Amino acid sequence: MTLHLHDSAAGAVREFAPLVPGQVGMYVCGPTPQGSPHLGHVRSQVVFDVLRRWLERSGLRVTAVRNVTDIDDKILTRAAEAGDEWWAHAYRYEREFAAAYDALGVLPATVEPRATGHVPEMVELIGRLVERGHAYAAVDGSGDVYFDVRSWPAYGELTHQRLEDVEPATDADPRGKRDPRDFALWKGTKPGEPATASWATPWGRGRPGWHLECSAMIGRYLGPRFDIHGGGLDLRFPHHENEQAQSRAAGDGFANFWLHNYFVTMSGEKMSKSLGNVLGIPHLLRTHRAVVLRYYLVSGHYRTHLEWSENSLVESEAAYSRLEGFVRRAAEHLGTAGEADDVAPAFAAAMDDDLATPAALAVLHETARVGNSALAAGDDAALRTALGHVRAGLDVLGLDPFAHPWVEQAGGADGARAALDVLVRARLDERAAARAARDFATADAVRESLKSAGIVIEDTPTGARWVLEGEQ
Repeated sequence: MTLHLHDSAAGAVREFAPLVPGQVGMYVCGPTPQGSPHLGHVRSQVVFDVLRRWLERSGLRVTAVRNVTDIDDKILTRAAEAGDEWWAHAYRYEREFAAAYDALGVLPATVEPRATGHVPEMVELIGRLVERGHAYAAVDGSGDVYFDVRSWPAYGELTHQRLEDVEPATDADPRGKRDPRDFALWKGTKPGEPATASWATPWGRGRPGWHLECSAMIGRYLGPRFDIHGGGLDLRFPHHENEQAQSRAAGDGFANFWLHNYFVTMSGEKMSKSLGNVLGIPHLLRTHRAVVLRYYLVSGHYRTHLEWSENSLVESEAAYSRLEGFVRRAAEHLGTAGEADDVAPAFAAAMDDDLATPAALAVLHETARVGNSALAAGDDAALRTALGHVRAGLDVLGLDPFAHPWVEQAGGADGARAALDVLVRARLDERAAARAARDFATADAVRESLKSAGIVIEDTPTGARWVLEGEQ
């Protein structure tokens, strides 16, 4: 089976074939570092990291571009509220995002350009649009430059909207616009804004509009036409619609595929700062293993909302520990971790079916079950095959315990807890078997022995979980 991906522009699953054989150009919208990263932010990066890993395992060379929008209205506002320089504020939170990506095992981008480093490319792109009749300077002399949506008949094609149904753009003062739906390519300097947040252009000093930044950086690193543009569902409109319109109006073919991941939700609502339901990554990593957080993020299909609950990471810890425990036990028995070479055919079929990670994980759990049976039966050949398939699949998902960054953590607190979890899980399996056999004396003895070691067992509807005494 060949890879099929859901193209948002087509509204359907399409067979994926690189524009240049053997190579893939992929752009994923990165952070606007106005504050600390939360689960909703990092889900997008984990999703497209899995796609990149699958493309590379399929033998393709991937150029992965992830931008940083380090100049933006919100950054200026938040920095002013905090009494900080805008560039210091942006860099502080950019580092937090980078730390979160690294902690969750997201591969480094091929290049990670900042918007402020690509103003010349933006000015050149505006010039092309003005020359072609698709952009104009504000009539009020403010220095604003707008994209003329009526000049581009295909406007709305990405999100399947008619122009007359499009809401007015709210990214700039409407006084200088020909049409309320025209969006800002360039924003003239306004009173009270920092002088450092502006650059000289033929239309006056100012700073770039959000949508312009991405188009300019894409052109710089991936050229006029490239394979995949990814990002969160909330970016489809207006951001991605406007990106596509301005780039194609300037003469570029732009993205061949558009992929959008859905949200992390709480009680059915998108996770966002405005809703006050944010789960910050720095906070979560103080109380949970990063690899478990990543397991949770890949456990749902990228085109479904991932609902958060109090038990989300408890369930993910239990599920990942089963896979991790099998890998470690098998490696110890065989005297080698083996190689993460070939994925199981069923795993490959799931991944080729629009990155069906839930089905792929189900294959890994079934393979681990077969491997555990082979371990118990002393069938080393079958065990070695199962170990290779599980490790290869976990590697694609960024979850292989013997790969970076998890192997480096093996000697630290995370590693110690992971090792302890494997041991405790073995006792919990023994306890579960005793309870199933109605041998309650043995089951109680296991509980008491763990309790004497400072480990408290809690029985939940999803199975037993453990915590260290004092963590309840």
